[in-house]
Amino acid sequence: MNSNGAIIVQSNLEIMVEVDNPNYEAARDAIAPFTELVKSPEHLHTYRISHLSLWNAAATGLRAPEVLERLESQSRYPIPQSVVTEIEDYMARYGLLRLKKDGERLIIESDDKFMFTEICQLKEVAEFILEFIDDTHAIVDPERRGHLKMALTNAGFPVEDLAGYTVGEPLEITLRDTTLAGKKFELRDYQKEAAQVFFASGSEKGGSGVIVLPCGSGKTVIGLAAMALIQTKTLILTPNISASRQWIREICDKTNLTIDQVKEYSGEVKEIGPVTVATYQILTQRKRIKKPGEESNTENLEMSDEEVKKELANFPLFSQQKWGLMIYDEVHLLPAPVFRLSTEMQATRRLGLTATLVREDHKETEVFSLIGPKKYDIPWRVLEAQGWIASADCNEIRIPMEAELKMKYALAPVREKITLASTNPEKNDIVHRLLNFYNKPDDRILIIGQYIEQLESLSKELDIPLITGKTANKDREKLYAAFRDGSLKNLMVSKVGNFAIDLPDANVLIQISGTFGSRQEEAQRLGRVLRPKQDGGTAHFYSIVTQDSKEQEFAMNRQLFLTEQGYAYKIIKRGDWDILARTPEELAARGK
Repeated sequence: MNSNGAIIVQSNLEIMVEVDNPNYEAARDAIAPFTELVKSPEHLHTYRISHLSLWNAAATGLRAPEVLERLESQSRYPIPQSVVTEIEDYMARYGLLRLKKDGERLIIESDDKFMFTEICQLKEVAEFILEFIDDTHAIVDPERRGHLKMALTNAGFPVEDLAGYTVGEPLEITLRDTTLAGKKFELRDYQKEAAQVFFASGSEKGGSGVIVLPCGSGKTVIGLAAMALIQTKTLILTPNISASRQWIREICDKTNLTIDQVKEYSGEVKEIGPVTVATYQILTQRKRIKKPGEESNTENLEMSDEEVKKELANFPLFSQQKWGLMIYDEVHLLPAPVFRLSTEMQATRRLGLTATLVREDHKETEVFSLIGPKKYDIPWRVLEAQGWIASADCNEIRIPMEAELKMKYALAPVREKITLASTNPEKNDIVHRLLNFYNKPDDRILIIGQYIEQLESLSKELDIPLITGKTANKDREKLYAAFRDGSLKNLMVSKVGNFAIDLPDANVLIQISGTFGSRQEEAQRLGRVLRPKQDGGTAHFYSIVTQDSKEQEFAMNRQLFLTEQGYAYKIIKRGDWDILARTPEELAARGK
């Protein structure tokens, strides 16, 4: 107990954190590895301890005594006994059950025969038990390894999978010392550590799990490092074609592999090689065309896994090749059908890469069970302090509604309220102000939004190129390349810009509209400007929000992600807009 502590631990497993306390940052960093941020108003933030957050912490090596010590050292009051019991109980459950191989047999075991017997009798678990060997060992169906892991996690007893992996086709992969452009290339310490933690010297303790690091920190490079450690045929899954082609460029630039060995499997190109980069979309493509109004069968939870496989046109790519490693880029975006197919890939090493474990569909349990637990993460602010990602200032600019819009908003149904607030025409004035503010030759501004008509209108008004889902891939690549080389200063993108695009020199991001309260979207968008700047400058993130509207409510949820990472979120209202007029010194520096 600490009389100056910044946290109060409550018996419902929620933790109140006092923002104005001088020990706030230390307390926040201490509890972050085993909690989830729920609310972040001005003065008191609310975190929650969940069973999944405790199991993810346990998978990284954190143990109950250390969790309790962290809570006690930062808490103003004694920890409720019920919370102590819950933490000790649930963290002890991770590794209580183990999956192992015995020749060709898949065995589940435990050291506690009473608990083992009780769990194996559970209806959702019993169907996977083929035969009991003794009181603490049973043979389970190897073909349903993933299903069993999901069932056990849902029952509250996550199994530690030590059954190892099949050996994929060998592939010699080495990392270059210099890139194709002649630049020196070496792994950063945390990239090397993350890859080694995942690989675990090739033992069964490694080989499956998720690495959580900021956009701009080089997660792709960690994937390359894992490939070089495992030396095997690899399938890489990405959110879109732009991301796939970025992976291909990085592989050819930083490893000994040639373009003949690295193939793209997409809607445009369908080639398979020793390393194949495919999109999630192509894997979920169906054999027949969906009729208007018909729901996607691959999302139908009533379908059996066999029916799902028959429905997917490109499933053989997933299952019939002898992959030794699968990399899931932006694993928080993994579609439901790919989760279901991943239940069969448990004998293949699986690496998930993401900036946040938060999923809008709340399928974090599926990530934990089928891809693997969190194996490695570093707080964003730590990497910022070390200079590996740019420092960032995050701002929300709140704009009012004019009288006519306010009346229209008041009378509109909820869905329309969101659209009206998001497309408030007053936002255009703020965009103009920001473009005038950031007008130095080396400023690179990315404008991103959700509503195509809004973006098209603003694009025409500002004469700034726009990339949407309808933009041909060759045209996208040209615009991205022009932005990267500096011949294009400003670029506008729809939500396609959320995912895995490499725009290292973007230093200003203006968000004019977004998905309903999406924390993962906020992570992706902030990540677009976090790559270190050549001049060491700061990244600037602006979210323009209509005041006193549904959009403002959603913005509060999106802020959770930034707060989680330790970023202060400045609110700028109409009376404070003069802040965008700059100080006299800044005006002079900009030649105004």
